[in-house]
Amino acid sequence: MQKTRYPIQDPAVERAFLSFPEEERSGLLALRELIFETAEKAEGVGELRETLKWGQPAYVTPVTRSGSTIRLGLPKQGGFAIYAHCQTTIISDFRSRYPEAFKFEGNRAVHFTAGQKLPLAKLKTLVEAALTYHLSPKR
Repeated sequence: MQKTRYPIQDPAVERAFLSFPEEERSGLLALRELIFETAEKAEGVGELRETLKWGQPAYVTPVTRSGSTIRLGLPKQGGFAIYAHCQTTIISDFRSRYPEAFKFEGNRAVHFTAGQKLPLAKLKTLVEAALTYHLSPKR
């Protein structure tokens, strides 16, 4: 598996990543890196925990509870995706900001094609919104 600034600590999570096809795994690991980088810099997030939810790598903020869970996985339609809780406004707010830039699955996910160059600057806004979702006064 490719090197990262943020080594995977949980063997079950590592096995999940190793089970993904190589092209999708590369994109998912880039999203994982973005999640950790964003958590490190976002105010109020605190510790980020990597675990499995529904067999997918998931990222939670257990100490501050600042965020809503983010998951990474493979949609049935192919490619790879980043998921947010469908009962939040995380994906719909992101779609309002970038309606034509991404392929969306309702209020639940943003889909990518294997080998696609990820627009990380735009995606950082999605990740930060998820990691700080419960810090917003409107929630």
